[in-house]
Amino acid sequence: MFKKILIANRGEIALRIQRACREMGIKAVVVYSEADRDAKYVRLAEEAVCIGPAASSLSYLSMPAIIATAEVTDAEAIHPGYGFLSENADFAERVEQSGFTFIGPTPESIRIMGDKVSAKQAMIKSGVPCVPGSEGALNDDPKEAIRQARAIGYPVIIKAAGGGGGRGMRVVHTEAALINAVQMTRAEAGAAFGNPAVYMEKFLENPRHVEIQVLADEHRNAVYLGERDCSMQRRHQKIIEEAPAPGIARRLIEKIGDRCAAACKKVGYRGAGTFEFLYENGEFYFIEMNTRVQVEHPVTEMVTGIDIVQMQIRIAAGEKLPFTQRQIVNRGHAIECRINAEDPWKFVPSPGRISMWHPPGGPGVRVDSHAYTNYFVPPNYDSMIGKIIVHGDTREQALARMRTALQETVVEGIQTNIPLHRELMVDKGFMAGGTNIHYLEGWLEQHRR
Repeated sequence: MFKKILIANRGEIALRIQRACREMGIKAVVVYSEADRDAKYVRLAEEAVCIGPAASSLSYLSMPAIIATAEVTDAEAIHPGYGFLSENADFAERVEQSGFTFIGPTPESIRIMGDKVSAKQAMIKSGVPCVPGSEGALNDDPKEAIRQARAIGYPVIIKAAGGGGGRGMRVVHTEAALINAVQMTRAEAGAAFGNPAVYMEKFLENPRHVEIQVLADEHRNAVYLGERDCSMQRRHQKIIEEAPAPGIARRLIEKIGDRCAAACKKVGYRGAGTFEFLYENGEFYFIEMNTRVQVEHPVTEMVTGIDIVQMQIRIAAGEKLPFTQRQIVNRGHAIECRINAEDPWKFVPSPGRISMWHPPGGPGVRVDSHAYTNYFVPPNYDSMIGKIIVHGDTREQALARMRTALQETVVEGIQTNIPLHRELMVDKGFMAGGTNIHYLEGWLEQHRR
């Protein structure tokens, strides 16, 4: 096992990894930008190194700064968390070439899964169901694009092969709009991701977003830890997640979970990962794989009792998975609300000083956050300042606990989206379960402030 790990991230995930290391008796080195000097994870660190100014490009995205810090602090491994460099194959490669262990998949796996076209091709070969679409990237022949769209059937969606986070996508309802949409998406993809390749898929009208969490070691063992429903989204950004997904038969989850685990073995995947699917009319359709720990990993931890971050570290150290698929048992229901520093109705970021921070407590309540009273939320990064996670024996109990937790939570000095979460927890549609990915945006239209 590693003696010292460098955490190449910030905020709540840096604190989460720090806690996992402490529990395992591993020393942790944290890096921080000048804007994060007073963050909780920095104050609690045994060793903390400033790696640059507030701008991400000069700090958290600076590969030389992070690797140099690992060298001078004698770290043995680097955990990238999520976001920033976590799915950057070049970074994973540089970490390994510099003599450190990258706590994540191999650079090859990250490259294959980071390109939506190659990921889809790998999944088709592994027997994972995919959304009907073009075979690989679209070429420059407009007639071929029209032929493929007719074969798939309108509406179709044009996607950037290197895209992510809801960017680089365009829905096309008519043949007249197709070629212009392909050209515009291609130009945007080249500018935003440095990869102009685009592909085409059938656009599903009212799907849910359901994902399967997997763990795989380098000894060709792989398991799935059940599913999460992440359909409550605004502009493709998740706001509420839960496990298990309401109203989906267990046999379907087991069938798709087994295929995901088998795919991990087939492609030689290592570490934690998430297969993301659209689910509609009883069918799963693969859309992408995230080769890192997810923001929403705590709901899976709450229902399985498995520490996903610790498992990432153990796998990276060469250990075998300590359990088989049969030994994984899902108990109860968990819900997570992402707490963002923003106007709850207009979604304008609200950085600034928190004058009062009082998190909730009680049975089945967990708070993952780097915030505290008098903490200054910097304007330079994502607006998420924490997550409230609850667990109950049933979904109804989990909902009741989340309502109580949100009522107990006090954040003053800045705006947060807690008022939005409070209203959603008593919304009849959400309470019934099984809402699709368009539900929240429709709800917001009806509840404009």
